[in-house]
Amino acid sequence: MPRTRPPYPPEYRQQIVELVRAGRRPEELAREFEPTAQIIRNWLKQADLDEGRRHDGLTTAERQGLARLRRELRQAASP
Repeated sequence: MPRTRPPYPPEYRQQIVELVRAGRRPEELAREFEPTAQIIRNWLKQADLDEGRRHDGLTTAERQGLARLRRELRQAASP
């Protein structure tokens, strides 16, 4: 069974995103730090969505609201 690690703290993710925006490549940061280049690209995309730089996905607030509504729907549907 693959090991899972606790999520990275938001501050850590934000620092990595800022490094990418400052010109560092995700592949370079992946070699220097622990997350993979794909994870770093995902963080960058989510930060861009949250800040209104992109509009091709859900913001973090929208994702949290959707998860809350799905939970409420499951609870209402269960006997």
